[in-house]
Amino acid sequence: MTALADKVALVTGASRGIGRVIADRLEDAGAQVIGLARSFTERSAGPRLEIRCDVTREDDIQRAVERMLHEVRAPDIVVNNAGAFLLKPLSDTSKSEFEEQLRVNLVGPFLVLRALLPHLARSGDTHLVTIGSVVDHRPYPENVAYGASKYGVRGLHEVLAEELRGSGIRLTLVSPGPTDTKLWDSLDPDGRDDLPSRSTMLLPTDVADAVLYAVTRPPHVNVDWIRLMPVG
Repeated sequence: MTALADKVALVTGASRGIGRVIADRLEDAGAQVIGLARSFTERSAGPRLEIRCDVTREDDIQRAVERMLHEVRAPDIVVNNAGAFLLKPLSDTSKSEFEEQLRVNLVGPFLVLRALLPHLARSGDTHLVTIGSVVDHRPYPENVAYGASKYGVRGLHEVLAEELRGSGIRLTLVSPGPTDTKLWDSLDPDGRDDLPSRSTMLLPTDVADAVLYAVTRPPHVNVDWIRLMPVG
């Protein structure tokens, strides 16, 4: 598949889980992928440029953007995927835990977008994708910190869409339900009655397919929001 031939895609949190699969899917579709992640070493995996970057640090982001512009060019597609997950009721959530969810899930995407916007083409081919969550529209117990951060991400997406209306830049929010990644390992959902079993969860490929669908629509079509839920 070469639907994204000649496109450059930047994916945050691209070292594992959903982000890794999104990066793979976009690359398979012909895009040149630039991956950002805290766990990357300074190397490239084949044609993919992998840059070590903590999206909560402005200096890291600035260095990553400068390197991307020097070695490749500004991206046509940006996928803000890097995230953290916490499942605790408010009474058990510390201030530092709450702030960490906001830093990674909300401040990170804000900093990435703010650094990139001056360099993005206003051509109708530029697409900003944000990975939200089902909790960005619906509250769930024990999601006070994670839910607050994802509601914020939804607000960031919706306000930026208004600010960029008519600019030629398209925006999509992808809000998946429970997705089977290593983030669930410590929670052992199969051993709890209040969580879905891993066999019933979405797969990272489901989320990646939604991203690919959104960014391969014709320039006159904008997919504003995709909500993905497991059957049942």
